[in-house]
Amino acid sequence: MDRDRLAQALMATFLEELEGHVAALNRDLLALEKATSPARFGELMTSLLRTVHSVKGASRAVSEGLIETACHRLEEVLLEVQRQGQASPELMEVCFTAADALDDAGRRLALKQDLKGSPLEALLPRLQEAAHAPESPRPAPPRPSEPPPPPAPETPAPAVPPEAPTTGAESLPVRVSAQKLDALLARSGELRVAGLRMEGRVELVEAMHDELHQLRLRLRGTDEAAARRLETRLAQLGRALATDQRMLLQATSGLDEEVRRARTLPFAEACAGLERNARDLALALGKRVRLEVRGGALELDRSLLQGLREPLLHLVRNAVAHGVETPAARQEAGKPEEGRVTLSARLRGGRVQVVVEDDGRGLNVASIREKARARGLPVLEDAGDARLIFMPGLSTAESVTAVSGRGVGLDVVRAQVEAMRGSVDVAFEPGQGARFTLDVPLTLSTLRVLLVTAGGQSFAVAGESVERLLRLEPGDVRVVEGRQMWVATRALVPLAPLTTVLGLEASAPRPRPGAMVLAAGEVRAVLVVDEVVAEQEVLIRGLGSRIRRARHVSGVAVLPDGRMALLLNAASLVRAAEGRTAPAGLFPAPVEKKTRRRVLLADDSMTTRALEQSILEAAGYDVLACVDGQEAWERLVTEGADAIVSDVEMPRMDGFALTEAVRGSPRFGRLPVVLVTARARPEDKARGLQVGASAYLVKSAFDQTHLLETLRHLL
Repeated sequence: MDRDRLAQALMATFLEELEGHVAALNRDLLALEKATSPARFGELMTSLLRTVHSVKGASRAVSEGLIETACHRLEEVLLEVQRQGQASPELMEVCFTAADALDDAGRRLALKQDLKGSPLEALLPRLQEAAHAPESPRPAPPRPSEPPPPPAPETPAPAVPPEAPTTGAESLPVRVSAQKLDALLARSGELRVAGLRMEGRVELVEAMHDELHQLRLRLRGTDEAAARRLETRLAQLGRALATDQRMLLQATSGLDEEVRRARTLPFAEACAGLERNARDLALALGKRVRLEVRGGALELDRSLLQGLREPLLHLVRNAVAHGVETPAARQEAGKPEEGRVTLSARLRGGRVQVVVEDDGRGLNVASIREKARARGLPVLEDAGDARLIFMPGLSTAESVTAVSGRGVGLDVVRAQVEAMRGSVDVAFEPGQGARFTLDVPLTLSTLRVLLVTAGGQSFAVAGESVERLLRLEPGDVRVVEGRQMWVATRALVPLAPLTTVLGLEASAPRPRPGAMVLAAGEVRAVLVVDEVVAEQEVLIRGLGSRIRRARHVSGVAVLPDGRMALLLNAASLVRAAEGRTAPAGLFPAPVEKKTRRRVLLADDSMTTRALEQSILEAAGYDVLACVDGQEAWERLVTEGADAIVSDVEMPRMDGFALTEAVRGSPRFGRLPVVLVTARARPEDKARGLQVGASAYLVKSAFDQTHLLETLRHLL
């Protein structure tokens, strides 16, 4: 290897080491601030001195004199801390600043930038001053009995931990770059897809064997004997192929498992640096915060942990800035002065659930709704409105600061989690805290998907996001406030054609269209598709650097036959379907009769009654106008009607009672009933549909187009 390549290899190793050493410095400095016993204090000081000494020796090997000088002075500062026997705030801040400057220096070197004028160079005088500060008048406690760390070797070799024995029986750890492990995992995935493709070849050979057998039965003489021999050889080939396919899949599964194991890191790795961020932000805001990590030993794929770093940073900073109160406010609320932010991780099947929780004030939903209305966002007046905080540009902060107020943090969290085929949800309890739940897949390289078609194109959807498959009947769909909803057992689920959500040309209506129920956290939606093709395991590829964010798409699925299909983002589809007004014509329209349809209109308000009557008559309906439900029922019995449009709150008989009477009648039991009312509460909508209303429209969001489209659909 020539000298230039050797220098580059040494620098790459040094930078990888430096990243780990900076993380260790931050971890030990944070622990040092909280150390209560002399034994723990001495242990941490020894570890810190060893880390700095290792960086100094490694920097000397790559001829980075500035880092070597800075580490030498940082050693002197740490020795001063050791001499004082306690971590004074002034010296601790100098040490934390040095850790940040070393981190910055590593990033600059990775970009091949010069360190001249860097924060590390600017810090040197401050390190010199801190190391030679005037002695404290208090007597210095005895130093720990452990001798100072040995000199670091001239070449960077801290891959062997200082505590680890180096006997001949021990094998030395080997550093493998993340890029090489990523490439190895990709090859493993391709092998797995090749094994699945072989399965199709085995089926083809078996089909050929069956065809040859049928052909042989129609032959005689020497032709039959030749066909029999060929049939036997084809059967042998089929069995051999099946055996090879099983062995390939078995070997691939073992390789896949070993590669994944080599790529895994503890969840605590994704949390590295978060405690430091929480500490610095809390100090800047005059707060006291303790960060706790639970499930830190859980081993997860490094690419998954890398993807979680920034979302977790945003959520922790959000919890400290917006959730946890000041010590005075917490004391007044009967809470401990120190707030708590907890990060936890656990496995749920083939997915990982990561929770960021705080014990602060919770969410101000009234403020969230106010800001959402000001930006023209839909407000539902229910618990789901808390999710509005994930919308871009929405912030409840009173003013814009360096920490908050621009409304980008939680939008970034949602976008990055969904890019990993995951979802994020929020729950809270006023005055007690907020809880953000991130749900992401355990692996990002291979996936079992459902293949569907819509608008003449093929798409893949993660199988874990598909709750169930449906065949829709007209009675399964109701119209509520102009939106089509699927009537589930205990809830109404938003419904939309996949072509509408993706902006594709609509497919021709079918008598019993297929649909899939997608779940993203606690939210669900029904997406209507042309056809469900198959469920199979595929290799996942990213969209590439040229395509940053494609709407509703999170990657590309490589199918076993070599074809590709866009992998759709389930969480994005669910969110889009939630606010989508599905067009009429989901089912084939019946042949319209030549006669004019008669609509029975019931409303006790003369103004509303006149308005709705004029809208219906202008659309070609004959209208029987009634002042309340009782008159409407009497005229229905005597004169009949094709549909009913009724208010809810009326004297003598209200709209709910009128609907119940209609549904209980053998003669009019199947008559469409549309309730148009000012009652917008979810429980009122649920009751209206429970008594049998075909559609429920709210007057505050009244649109004559919705009313006419609803009637046309029902009739």
